[in-house]
Amino acid sequence: MHIQSLGYRTDLIFLKFDGEISDHGDHLLIRTPANPKFYWGNFLLFSHPPREGDFEVWRDLFAREIGTLPETEHQVFGWDSPAGETGVVQPFLAAGFRLNSDTVLTNSVPHTPARPSNIVQIRPLRIDADWEEAVELQVECREAGFEEGTHREFLRRQMDRYRRMVAAGLGNWFGAYADGRLVADLGLFHDGEVGRYQSVETHPDFRLQGIAGTLVYEASRMAVAEYGLKTLVIVAEEGSGAARLYASLGFEEAEKQAGLEWWVEMETKSN
Repeated sequence: MHIQSLGYRTDLIFLKFDGEISDHGDHLLIRTPANPKFYWGNFLLFSHPPREGDFEVWRDLFAREIGTLPETEHQVFGWDSPAGETGVVQPFLAAGFRLNSDTVLTNSVPHTPARPSNIVQIRPLRIDADWEEAVELQVECREAGFEEGTHREFLRRQMDRYRRMVAAGLGNWFGAYADGRLVADLGLFHDGEVGRYQSVETHPDFRLQGIAGTLVYEASRMAVAEYGLKTLVIVAEEGSGAARLYASLGFEEAEKQAGLEWWVEMETKSN
């Protein structure tokens, strides 16, 4: 299956590093055995948006190819549509799925932030304590509804993967430090001349101070110099504050990306 979408194509930079990807003609089966609670690392990517009847077909495929409750606590579907077509999603939404509508933005070299932060120093993570601090920062920034202990375990596995990617020369994880404390972080990894950002987060106590923009800019500058990147790709929820921040740095929308997700915690929250 040939993937047109730049968003999903750059997702595969990470998924092929430690995952299993098998081509089934009209869809890819993507699994990350080392991190089964990584919902977007264990999903089906289709060649087309959902059509009439696909609600049952896709869910049955997921059950056969990835798993069912209680071992598998989620169902996630993506589709290759750079225009962001959503197709027939209503049956999924009625069953409690959430529709993700993201914008895929690109740039070659970001602009200097309009309000750069002068309280942080930007550098790659280096030692064990740096990576552990990054895990804790990501825990602080987790989405509402995610249980702290379970999410920390998930993030440790994710960070272990990113650390191994750094060791393999595929990119870096960058931190913004204020008085020696990690207050924001992100990953920037590459496949040839294309770089993809991961998990841009700022501690709640340090937001709206220009730190995220400074981190994105400085990390980009360092990565472009080190790896010779020509295209930088970042994905954000459509219409979000993050998308507006990236646009202010010169990122422009290249395409849209859509997907459907459901997991047990979502059901628990809604009841």
